[in-house]
Amino acid sequence: MTAVKPISPERAAELMREGAVLVDIRERDEHARERIEGARHHALTVLDRENPVRPGDDVLIFHCRSGARTMQNATQLAGSVPAGVETYLLDGGIEAWKKAGLPV
Repeated sequence: MTAVKPISPERAAELMREGAVLVDIRERDEHARERIEGARHHALTVLDRENPVRPGDDVLIFHCRSGARTMQNATQLAGSVPAGVETYLLDGGIEAWKKAGLPV
């Protein structure tokens, strides 16, 4: 199992520019209302049936609205990622992303 670490919105944006994949674990309706450009949607409720990792993914950053959902489910998220894939949780979720002045 891969360990997941919190990451700031600024660092997450930097990693995304370098090819990291942001994974939105919120439900479909939440993602439809507001999302971070380029984020891959993969609801937490389907995590046990579908894997969020695609070929070529080296770095994944999971996010929700406030960061609470990702923190509460860190073990499940880590278990969905194969060894060798760097895994992070967006500290503060999409709310912190917006507070950092990053676009949605």
